[in-house]
Amino acid sequence: MRQLTSADLNPAVLNVQYAVRGELAIKADELNEKLKSQEHKDTLPFKKVINSNIGNPQQKGLDQPPITFTRQVAALMEYPPLVDLVKDKWPSDVIARAQQLHSEIGSVGAYSHSKGIPLIRKHVAQFISERDGYPSDPEDIFLTAGASAGVSLLLNVLITPNRTGILIPIPQYPLYTATLAQFSGVALPYHLSELDGWSTSLTEIRTALAKTESQSEGQKVTPRALVVINPGNPTGALLDVQTMEELVKLCEEHSLVLLADEVYQENLHRRDAHPFHSFKQVVRRLNSPIQLISFHSISKGVFGECGRRGGYFECCNISHDVRALLYKMVSVGLCPPLSGQVGVDCLVRPPKAGEPSHSLWKQETDAIHAALAHRTQLMAARLNALPGVSCVDSPGALYLYPKLELPPNAVEAARKLGKDADTLYALELLEATGICVVPGSGFGQKDGEHHYRLTCLCPGVEEYVGMLENFHTQFLQKYGGMQ
Repeated sequence: MRQLTSADLNPAVLNVQYAVRGELAIKADELNEKLKSQEHKDTLPFKKVINSNIGNPQQKGLDQPPITFTRQVAALMEYPPLVDLVKDKWPSDVIARAQQLHSEIGSVGAYSHSKGIPLIRKHVAQFISERDGYPSDPEDIFLTAGASAGVSLLLNVLITPNRTGILIPIPQYPLYTATLAQFSGVALPYHLSELDGWSTSLTEIRTALAKTESQSEGQKVTPRALVVINPGNPTGALLDVQTMEELVKLCEEHSLVLLADEVYQENLHRRDAHPFHSFKQVVRRLNSPIQLISFHSISKGVFGECGRRGGYFECCNISHDVRALLYKMVSVGLCPPLSGQVGVDCLVRPPKAGEPSHSLWKQETDAIHAALAHRTQLMAARLNALPGVSCVDSPGALYLYPKLELPPNAVEAARKLGKDADTLYALELLEATGICVVPGSGFGQKDGEHHYRLTCLCPGVEEYVGMLENFHTQFLQKYGGMQ
C-alpha cells in the first residue's frame, strides 16, 4: 500500500501559514516539555515559558481570572441539578438566567438551530440595538464557534474561481492570509501608517485597487471585500469616525463587501479619549447600502473565554438569497458549540446595575481593564526607551507591535540561516528568557522593516519587561550594536 504524502493533498493547504502558532510556538512547546523533564529542567536559563504570542487570557501562566457570573451560569447549564446545592448561596439573577436558558435550550449536549439558539440571537440583536442606536434583526445574526469560524465561512463563500481579491490590512491577523490561501483567494494588501499610530490610509487602499485595474486580462483580480480590524490586531489602533465614513463610501464606490472584525471592541485602554464606534452604526447613520458583515467574540474583551468557542456575525444589507446560502453552509456544520452560545448570551447580557451579581461583575471587569491599560502603557514606555526600538502606545486590543532597528550583522546572520531577522530575534529571545512572541514577518510589514507582536496579558509586568530589556541589550552587544 502506497503511503499518502503531502503531494497527494489539496495544494492550497500547502500554502497555508499561521504564524501565531507557527515556528515560535512549536519551539516554546518543546522548551516547556524540557522544563517538565528531570533531565533538562536545570539546563535552561529560565524557569518557565511565557506564551506572549497569542491573545489567550486564561492560559496557564497568563491566568486572567474568568468572570464569576459567566462561569456560574455555565456551571448550572452544564449540570442543572447543581441549582439545588447553590440556590441559597449563588446570586438569584444567576439562577434566573440559567433557568431561562435551560427552559429555552434544554440540554447543552443537544444540537441547536444551525444559526444558533433563537433566544440568544434575539439577545444579541438587542445588544447591538442598544450599542448603536439602530435596530437589529435576530434573523441577521449567526452564532459561530468563535469569530474565526465566521470569518472563514464568509471568505469561503465570497471567493470564486475567478481570482477573487480581498483587501487586508498590513500588518494583519494571519487568520486572513491563511484562510485566503486555503480557499485560493488573492490577498490585496494595504499598509497601515505606523508614523500615524497605525492609522488606516485611504490612499493605500486606493493604490491597491488601482493595481488590480491595471492588470492584464489573464492576471486580473476582482476585488470583492475589504477587511478592517478595529481595534487593530496586531497594532491596537482604533479607527476614528471620519475614517470609518470614508471607508464606507469607498466600499460604495467599488461595490466592496465590508468585513468588520470588531472582536476587541471592549479592549479600550483610554475610553474617554478613544471610544469605540461600530461600522454598523456608521453604515446606518449614513444610510449606506454597502453590504456589511460584523464579527464579535467571547474570546477577547474581559471575558477571555477562548476555549468555549463562542462568537457571532451580523449581516447588514445582505440579500435574502445570500443569507439563505450562508444558512445552508452553517447547516453543514450542524451548529456552533452550545457552551459558546451560552457564553455569548452572558457577553451581550451582563448583570445590570441593581441586580445581585452586578457589584462583583463590575469589580472583576474594572480590575481587568485597569490591569491591561497599566501593562500596555508601562510596556510601551519601557520599550520606547530602548535603543533601536519604537512602539506605538496602543489605545486598544491586547497587544503591542514594536518596531526593531536591527544591526546589519544580525540581519546577515538571519539571512545565512534562511530566516527573517525578526524571526532570529524572536527565537533568541525565547531561548534566552522563555518569552514567546510572534515576529512581524508573520503579520506582514514593509520590506526591510522588523517588528514583533507581544501580548499585554502577562502578570508580573515589571519582571517581564525587565527580561525584554536585558535581552535586547545583550542582542545588540552580540551583533555589534547599531551602525
